[in-house]
Amino acid sequence: MDLNILNSEIQEFIDRNIGVSIAKLALQKNPFLEVEWIAILNQIEAKTKAKDKLPNWFSAKKIIYPVKISIEQTSSEKTALYKSTIVSGAALIDLTGGFGVDDYYFSKSVNSVAHCEINPELSEIVAHNYMQLYVTNITCHSGDSLNTLQSLNQKWDWIYIDPSRRNDAKGKVFMLKDCLPNVPDNLDNYFKNSEAILIKTAPLLDISAGVLELQNVKTIHIVALENDVKELLWELHKDYGGKIEIKTINILKDKTETFAFIWNNDPQTSNYSKPQKYLYEPNSAIMKSGGFYEVGNFFTLNKLQKHSHLYTSTNLISFPGRIFEIENCISYSKLEMKKFLQDKKANVTTRNFPDTVENIRKKWKIKDGGTRYCFFTTDENNNKIVLICNKIQ
Repeated sequence: MDLNILNSEIQEFIDRNIGVSIAKLALQKNPFLEVEWIAILNQIEAKTKAKDKLPNWFSAKKIIYPVKISIEQTSSEKTALYKSTIVSGAALIDLTGGFGVDDYYFSKSVNSVAHCEINPELSEIVAHNYMQLYVTNITCHSGDSLNTLQSLNQKWDWIYIDPSRRNDAKGKVFMLKDCLPNVPDNLDNYFKNSEAILIKTAPLLDISAGVLELQNVKTIHIVALENDVKELLWELHKDYGGKIEIKTINILKDKTETFAFIWNNDPQTSNYSKPQKYLYEPNSAIMKSGGFYEVGNFFTLNKLQKHSHLYTSTNLISFPGRIFEIENCISYSKLEMKKFLQDKKANVTTRNFPDTVENIRKKWKIKDGGTRYCFFTTDENNNKIVLICNKIQ
């Protein structure tokens, strides 16, 4: 960690160039001989990425940023804040600390936090940044986290792990055993040190596969940010063997959509009907959860078709996702398409439909945009239909 990067003139230069093309800046001559040019460019690029994702870090003075991949891989502040609502108690240890955003928020819910990071330079950067952020209840430990866990030799209220996929696992089905640390192999050891474990994984992990690999799963949190699923959180409790709760969370600018249900791997039969007055599209967290029967049953909605994952009703209700009023329901035929959509402007979505959005636009010369929303889908009798809608929510 080069503290010369904190010189006031260099920091002012970094701030002036937030958002500027790094490729263009790289062609300039380094005006600061005491620091390598590539290091300054890295600070500009990383801080630019932090502007929206990590506003507390971005606005604080004398923050040092690691290589940009650490910023790309770290939790956003909004998802980290949600994680902090899950944990509580006297002590938490994070075995895969990284840039330390999660631990910053854990420290607001837990009395003391141990940040473990195998990269010594990153560990040093994180410790420095915590001082700039006035955080005093996090201790940083550099080195192998399993060794740190053993050497500290204490009971923790929570162990937090964000395993990273091994480079040699590319192309394989995403499994926790293909990550570092190998959580399934180390679970017994972890439970000797804590009775509660929180594991963060990428959305790519299949829920059924994760349940098979892990023991004692009590709750799975599916966290989306602006309808984009960012992470799965696996809450494990020692000796727990009961039913698994799925919690879906979609964090939006002005609100947070939540929906929870008990996980059931056995398919259940939904109620089906033709399109009625209103159309409902679940948010991405619910879509990832697979709770298609549960969300329809809870909100007393009919499904259009088994694989469409679109719902309908006669009366308007509040719903965790997008809501539309159906203006027209047409058959997917040349006559109907020419009459209603050809050469028109519309937002096109496909659900359980045999063609792509790109091909549909090209074939019928549909321009993108406008206030009209069109869902190309299949009805309960397997007929291809198009729902022409106005967006309500």
